[in-house]
Amino acid sequence: MSKLDDLIRELCPEGVEYKTLREVSEMKRGTSVTKRNIVEGSVPVISGGKEPAYYCNIHNREGETITVAGSGAGAGFVQYWTIPIFVGDAFSIKGRERILTKYLYYCLTNMQNRIYATKKGGGVPHVHISNVEDFLIPVPPLAVQDEIVRILDNFTELTAELTAELTARKKQYEFYRNKLLTFSDIPRVALRCFTEKVSCIDWKNYHGSKKYIDLSSVDRDTHKIIDGEVLEISSKNAPSRAKQIVKKDDILFGGTRPMLKRCCVVPREYDEQICSTGFCVLRVNEKIALPRYVYHCLGATEFYRYVESNQQGTSYPAIGDKVLKEYEIPLPSLGVQKRLVHVLDNFDAICADLKIGLPAEIEKRQKQYEFYRDALLNYAASGKLTMSAQHSTAQHSTAQHSTAQH
Repeated sequence: MSKLDDLIRELCPEGVEYKTLREVSEMKRGTSVTKRNIVEGSVPVISGGKEPAYYCNIHNREGETITVAGSGAGAGFVQYWTIPIFVGDAFSIKGRERILTKYLYYCLTNMQNRIYATKKGGGVPHVHISNVEDFLIPVPPLAVQDEIVRILDNFTELTAELTAELTARKKQYEFYRNKLLTFSDIPRVALRCFTEKVSCIDWKNYHGSKKYIDLSSVDRDTHKIIDGEVLEISSKNAPSRAKQIVKKDDILFGGTRPMLKRCCVVPREYDEQICSTGFCVLRVNEKIALPRYVYHCLGATEFYRYVESNQQGTSYPAIGDKVLKEYEIPLPSLGVQKRLVHVLDNFDAICADLKIGLPAEIEKRQKQYEFYRDALLNYAASGKLTMSAQHSTAQHSTAQHSTAQH
């Protein structure tokens, strides 16, 4: 921190001025496009989700670019790009002459919750340029911005290294899962043969409230329901998609792009709650199959190939419940299923449990980065570092050394 101390002491000892986002950046709306209007390629199409909606062969932005998702469950999500992209249902932001785009990106990610809070609309929420253009941004001298970016980049690079290691472990896990779930002498049975029908709520005659598990409520990496994303709804504010009544141990699978691969087993605390009709709900007859065994079968590569080849639609390809339930899985005895679940659950925990191993380390580093980012940006604005931030700063080099040894 000594270099940043020196820069602030020399260039902005009394703090810095704040300017609106529109004053310090170039903000541009995206171009409306659908998958049927483009040619498939390698250029990410940035729209309403946290991941590219699909890929095309043309771009409308290049160089350093910040994007803010325009609509849907991920509306308001901020991302930073250095490759050519196509901005669709989103808008882009680039720093003007006196502000670095990467510095501006860190400012905006520090305001991520404020940006989410600007969502407007009922069924499909939106975030527009007009919602955020008056947000105030601290504008220190370029040398200070550059040093803040350097420090925060070190944090993100460390997290990226850990994430790359976790990705390698996940690929290893997927390989062994595919092997373990491949049988040469076990009959395969369609999902429809051992799953039960799910009932829907009658909102007209129901006067209480329920928790609503939307597609975005399920984490794509950990395969768990995100408590912070689950809303309390009633007949007065329930979205049209909030109908299916779920029970403990039901399997939820999102068969609609861009929510594909969101899959989880419903835990006890969400028993008798409501989920989106965008999910296929599999309620397993436990005399025939174990829910956790079926869940692992739906994570196999073969299943996703089946989904990909049986999706229909152009803008948002999806697979219907009826077609999905025609998928066949091997059904060994319940005893064999139980042993496989034990092995695969252990693999799953190593790759996804935020309490152990690399996921826990990545979560810890991410929280440290977020705290440090907030401290640095406030520091640049005021020239004062809080005691808690000073403590965090002093520990940073030790934490980096510890992680390197790990």
